[in-house]
Amino acid sequence: MTDRIFDRAGAWWDLPAGPANTIADVSGVTVGHRTHREKTARTGVTAIFPHDGDLFRNPVPAGLAVLNGFGKSAGLMQLAELGRIETPILLTNTFGVAACTVALIRRAIAQNPEIGRSRPTVNPLVLECNDGRVSDIQALAVTEAMANDAMAAAEMKFAQGTVGAGTGMRTFGFAGAIGSASRRVALPSGRTHTLGVLVLSNFGRPGDLRLLGKRIETPEPGRADPQDRGSVIIVYGTDAPLDSRQLARIARRVGAALGRLGSYWGDQSGDVALAFSTANRLSIESEIDTVERLAEAQLDPFLLAAVETAEEAVLNGLWNAEPLTGYDGLRLPVLRDQLLPNGG
Repeated sequence: MTDRIFDRAGAWWDLPAGPANTIADVSGVTVGHRTHREKTARTGVTAIFPHDGDLFRNPVPAGLAVLNGFGKSAGLMQLAELGRIETPILLTNTFGVAACTVALIRRAIAQNPEIGRSRPTVNPLVLECNDGRVSDIQALAVTEAMANDAMAAAEMKFAQGTVGAGTGMRTFGFAGAIGSASRRVALPSGRTHTLGVLVLSNFGRPGDLRLLGKRIETPEPGRADPQDRGSVIIVYGTDAPLDSRQLARIARRVGAALGRLGSYWGDQSGDVALAFSTANRLSIESEIDTVERLAEAQLDPFLLAAVETAEEAVLNGLWNAEPLTGYDGLRLPVLRDQLLPNGG
């Protein structure tokens, strides 16, 4: 069962969480995992669907923020240029990007056989973190089939922790992880919207994690790395009518969340955030898109929500992780045991 780290500590957040406190509180968003733990592999794939329709024909507006570009993702250049997402979003390990890219291309062509012929090519979106400190990344274990399994498993309810793409991740010396959170934002008119986030977390030096400003030590740092490196991928979703520029502003706020947690975005850490809105589905058939757009003066609470959700999502992922032993014997403890050494 997925728990929220702060259920035991009491609320300190300024904004209320959604019913599930996940990115799936945004209507239409679903998430699926494929976890792979065989032989020397501790890896997987996580899929995020902005909606359940045909994303190639009805893309969603999106924005991008690259805090530190040490990464090997697919599709980010076109996303930045056009400001839209036209496939599901896949998260995996660094050497799994190619297999996931092919899976997305094949899926899009199956839905739209004219892609690359009478229609433009499709822009597959795959983001990665390097799980090679825990999983034998040279095994090239991630396959197209795993990517398809993750997409087929997408639902509103999904696991957090050492699952899917988060299986072999390591954050501040702890195991994992995939984490999620959401916030409800009320406008002066009484209209409410949701902003949610899913985080693939694989960053931070052991001993640098901060919780309520207090440094949390890692009990078994194991081969502690003197540098902050590894990567973190943050995917925001919202039902608020934001354009691509506003969504990029949302995405940039993740830097405040990572700083609160104790990261300085080291030289070899790929820190990438993107945000999408489900409010204005675009159409490749349209000559003119008529869209609703939030007034700039009302954006501030969404910027706060972006910081709160990203910070909590990292911690929720760590809280729900399970202890893990890497392919070469590296043992990763879990944050839950460090905070509740007597079992809670």
